Amino acid sequence: MSVYDIGRVCIKTMGREAGYYCVIVDIIDKNYLLIDGLKVKRRRVNFNHIEPVSDSIEIKKGAKHKEVEDAIKKAKMEKKFKEKITIPLH
Repeated sequence: MSVYDIGRVCIKTMGREAGYYCVIVDIIDKNYLLIDGLKVKRRRVNFNHIEPVSDSIEIKKGAKHKEVEDAIKKAKMEKKFKEKITIPLH
């Protein structure tokens, strides 16, 4: 059981979508994950560029974007996924 499990909610820390919440849809290999979200496009991302949080949602491996949206709504996390948080600079 890893911190980077399918369905784990994360915050994107790098790139133009930094600060938005996303969810892990699939594990590609030891360095890359497939993420998706309401404000984050479905894409492959390096695990160093996301920060997992304690929340998770119930989705199956490789879930389509519509299934991810429905799972977010079912978990009542729409507001969280639409807001942007500030990432502190190191």
